Amino acid sequence: MRATTCMVSALALALVSATSALAWTDPTTPAEVAQAAPVTRYTAAQFFETRSYGLPPSTGYSYSNDGQYLLHSSDETGVFNVYARPLNGGEPVQLTHSTTNANSPLSYFPKDGRILFSADGGGDELYHIYVRTRDGTVRDLTPGEKLTASLVGWKADGSTFYLSTNERDASAFDVYAYDAETYERRMVFQNTAYYPGDISRNGRWLSLSKPNTSADSDIYLVDLEAGTDPVHITPHEGAIQHEPLGFTPDSRQLILGTNEHGEFNQAWTRDLETGALAPLIQADWDVVFAFYSPTGRYRVSALNADASTVMTILDTTTNQNLELTGVPAGSLGSVRFNADETRMAFTVSSDTSPRDLFIADLATGQARRLTQALNPAISEDDLVEATIIRYQGEGGVMVPAVLYRPKGASAENPAPAVVFVHGGPGGQTQRGYSAMIQQLVNHGYAVLGANNRGSSGYGKTFFHMDDRQHGEADLRDILAGGDWLRAQDWVADDQVAVMGGSYGGYITAAALTFHPRAFEAGINIFGVTNWVRTLESIPPWWGAQRAALFDEMGDPAVDAERHRAISPLFHAERIERPMLVVQGANDPRVLQVESDELVAKVKANGVPAEYVLFPDEGHGFQRRENRITAQEAYLAFLNRYVRKGD
Repeated sequence: MRATTCMVSALALALVSATSALAWTDPTTPAEVAQAAPVTRYTAAQFFETRSYGLPPSTGYSYSNDGQYLLHSSDETGVFNVYARPLNGGEPVQLTHSTTNANSPLSYFPKDGRILFSADGGGDELYHIYVRTRDGTVRDLTPGEKLTASLVGWKADGSTFYLSTNERDASAFDVYAYDAETYERRMVFQNTAYYPGDISRNGRWLSLSKPNTSADSDIYLVDLEAGTDPVHITPHEGAIQHEPLGFTPDSRQLILGTNEHGEFNQAWTRDLETGALAPLIQADWDVVFAFYSPTGRYRVSALNADASTVMTILDTTTNQNLELTGVPAGSLGSVRFNADETRMAFTVSSDTSPRDLFIADLATGQARRLTQALNPAISEDDLVEATIIRYQGEGGVMVPAVLYRPKGASAENPAPAVVFVHGGPGGQTQRGYSAMIQQLVNHGYAVLGANNRGSSGYGKTFFHMDDRQHGEADLRDILAGGDWLRAQDWVADDQVAVMGGSYGGYITAAALTFHPRAFEAGINIFGVTNWVRTLESIPPWWGAQRAALFDEMGDPAVDAERHRAISPLFHAERIERPMLVVQGANDPRVLQVESDELVAKVKANGVPAEYVLFPDEGHGFQRRENRITAQEAYLAFLNRYVRKGD
């Protein structure tokens, strides 16, 4: 678990949402103009035959030591595995061959072809770190039961890599230095109440984050050479969030994020010797990340700008942004430089195109596509670009939302609609390719991704509007989203459903429970239904984040009465509209019993309650066959209980 979780600690229950291209629209501008051209309808299987690609984290090496291969993940077999893609042409080489658990690439070894990768057990989020050795055999570097581990970083000379693991204490992540040849290890930091962040390239400095409340967090620094205790470097008054973003390549500065200076997170630098602070990136949106290429020539940063991730690559030698050619319209992500900074790998995605891998020659700026993620059977012309709208919620609060309007929807041909609720509670629905959403829209459903109060990305005031008021005004923002849809002449006002995952699943179940006639039906994807049990059963490795979550949601030892009042499970007799529940049996966050009990109670009301349970999934679906099954269930359920007249 990386330190970046501390700035938005409420994301602990988040259903991950995609990021993608920026397309500005005036909030008052109507959504995409209805088109009469016929649209080809595609099956769930066709949408999920789209491949997903990902690059290693920035803490690892994405390129082989000879610079000829790029490490990445792909689910082309139906399960995520690790591949080495030759950059000068040829087919990718599959390096892991799991048929069950998702494998994720972490790093090449900088001096040879070995790799580090991670895998959990069927979605249980207990990640182990493995090395694929020179002869292709695999060794678990973090053996044991009930532990989870992550890569912290590498020493610049390639002699040592650093892993964090909670094997000693389930609630604390200690940091170990591993010899890159022998794999012998030594503990370099014994943790108590922090989250390990990054390690400087000289191996001296370790950053730590410490959430205090959902609105307040701190950064500590450890001098590993001196062996001293962590030093608090962000003393402040009031509720201010801080997070370590990484070290500069010369190991002289820490880049940190803070919202001390306004509504949004800014990036600042701190000199490690003098403690001097200086602004690095200031904007009217949150700075998502900021880091440098290996020599420091290029600075990569991104803003969360109105539900889109907007990236900038600055050449610090010219103070000009890097210009690339051969790149389609879309959002750049996961920028990774090779050692001598002659090449740059990155991803590009958009509303209508999933994430693809590209490689660019930095001398010319010419980019080349390496993958084709979208199933060639699907035409992008049949897919829909999103627009950003805002509607009025309770108390005049303007609620941002991402709207997908199906082609052909009009006053003469009104469309059924779905209000989609993100996870969190502090998550955000962002623009970007979603096979789940695009397939619903392709089959004629409008989808409104509502960012109710309490969502991240719109400033700290908006983010904290729902603290200890969950299931109240934030839920009513979702109801207002349904009302906004019904007010559009191109939406069938008696055919509006609600759906969401994790916290969004909770809001879905809460809407059907506490406002039983607000929606025609609801799809609850591994949603919390009993807050008392969920908060009491938080996995121990959440550690310090537990206090921040309790600050936002309330401590079950004190607030159990309120948690019971907002939990659908205790009031399920009120539910009178159909519900589909989807659950992973290995989910460590929302236990299966939550969904089992809710389905039983809804059925006892004589109300249709459909249930899809995956024995080999956790909090999200890693296997393609399961994603297809879930998607088919979504569409069939909506067609059965929401769409009318077809």
